[in-house]
Amino acid sequence: MEDRAIVHKILSGDLNAFETIVNSNQKLVAHVVFKMVRQAADREEVCQDVFIKVYENLKSFQFNSKLSTWIARIAYNSCLNYLQKKKLPLYNDVPTTYDENEPISAGFSENIWGSSPGPEDALMRRQVSEYLKTEIGQLPVQYRTIITLYHLDEMSYQEIGQVLNLPEGTVKSYLFRARKMLKDKLLAKYQEEELIS
Repeated sequence: MEDRAIVHKILSGDLNAFETIVNSNQKLVAHVVFKMVRQAADREEVCQDVFIKVYENLKSFQFNSKLSTWIARIAYNSCLNYLQKKKLPLYNDVPTTYDENEPISAGFSENIWGSSPGPEDALMRRQVSEYLKTEIGQLPVQYRTIITLYHLDEMSYQEIGQVLNLPEGTVKSYLFRARKMLKDKLLAKYQEEELIS
């Protein structure tokens, strides 16, 4: 169902239509909240707060963006409010040592696996996946959020910029830096393991 039709139904009092919005956007909201709010006990409360704000402010939605982008923006702002209320830092020493002008190479997973991984690599792939999840969790909040919105929620640079209130160029730069940090950590880990074994 189109965004306008759903919004119109909700504003007309159709709570089932709002349930549709919740069901179709709960994964997006969870991605944003879970990457920014580290305290598991508070995550559910923040997610609920997001959908309450969506419902309360739906009449102000202007259709200047997709509804999901607007909801992600509310989720992001709710997380910022939570972090400020708890006096938690938004930026955890964002590194500036990476060269933004460095050309982006092929995906680092291709560099590790080569062109045709065999079945014996299945275990290693799972280990890499788990390691990446851990390392993504260690990234600064903005980087974690951008990685999640881009790779898991498949948002465009423009949509991420709208959600985070950042220029598109900054989104690209942060995404590049986050990927570079992950690539460097992953390569260092496996080079270290090569030396040990």
